[in-house]
Amino acid sequence: MQDFSMDTKTWQATIGGGTRLSDVTKKLHDNGKRAISHGTCPGVGIGGHATIGGLGPSSRMWGSCLDHVMEVEVVTADGSIKRASNTENPDLFFALKGAGAGFGIITKFIMKTHPEPGNVIQYSYSLTLGKHADMVPVFKQWQDLISDPDLDRRFGTEFVAHELGVIITATFYGTEEEWKASGIPKRIPTGKISVVISDWLAVIAQQAQDAALALSEIHTAFTVRSLAFTADETLSEDAITKVMNYLDNTNRGTLLWFLIFDATGGAISDIPMNATAYSHRDKIMFCQGYGIGVPILAKQTKDFMSGLIDTIQDSTPRDLTTYPGYVDPSLANPQQSYWGPNLDRLESIKATFDPDDIFHNPQSVRPAKKAS
Repeated sequence: MQDFSMDTKTWQATIGGGTRLSDVTKKLHDNGKRAISHGTCPGVGIGGHATIGGLGPSSRMWGSCLDHVMEVEVVTADGSIKRASNTENPDLFFALKGAGAGFGIITKFIMKTHPEPGNVIQYSYSLTLGKHADMVPVFKQWQDLISDPDLDRRFGTEFVAHELGVIITATFYGTEEEWKASGIPKRIPTGKISVVISDWLAVIAQQAQDAALALSEIHTAFTVRSLAFTADETLSEDAITKVMNYLDNTNRGTLLWFLIFDATGGAISDIPMNATAYSHRDKIMFCQGYGIGVPILAKQTKDFMSGLIDTIQDSTPRDLTTYPGYVDPSLANPQQSYWGPNLDRLESIKATFDPDDIFHNPQSVRPAKKAS
């Protein structure tokens, strides 16, 4: 399931469902210097990535990975092989674009592609002195920037708090002149910074290397929690202060922990909420908290991460939802958190294509119950 072909008339790629993202990037480059948006972890398979969302640095510019999917070949619960698109099995196609693991095994994708960006600017800002409480103005400045509805869509960024301080990373798909003309350099924190001008393939390779060094080689226990924010759910200065004070004053049980905020929105928000199962098109920010145990996960680390997410949640006026690609096993109602307004339709589709819940995991969509 790692076959690949490119139609050079439509620039649509046919990609086997077992292909890893690192190979997808290389094959697209080698067949016309094409690209799609996707995440940065090279070992992730396209089969899961493009059926749950698939978010990465270029998502604000091009949409999520699943927004590139035009048609699929899928094995459904009855053992049959089906085609699904907007015109053939459209309900199944809807479900596969955001809740795919609960509806079938995709063997083949047909995906639209883009020309590779010619120039890419990478920005990194690191602050490792002082307390996390000193970072409140830095986070507020970053959050104000990513909350701007007119923010240039070629810009992707994340804010990472860790044991030694914070790191802000950013990617801009354009020339140095376009980067400066966007006004963004004047709006992001400055200090110990690194700016690298590169091209698409080199940037993907560097992001993949960073992801591999950070996570892929760590074979140990971890805990993870996550939340998603709309524009009216972002953190107030008081809430930011509470979060940073919590980081400073709570026993973490490990030195390996991260609180990562990612900017989202942009092109993702152009598609109607009810067009695909993916239900976070109104979000502008995600956060994920990770605590890693070496060699085992301490109870203090679990408690630290739970308290951290509770501190964030308690600062907002309503219960926050989250992206199903950031699995949170502690959710009381995971299906509602992951698929929200699309859940009822998904349950109905599940009852049609998988009534016995063959494609099941503890947090997957359940089939709607038949009326008695």
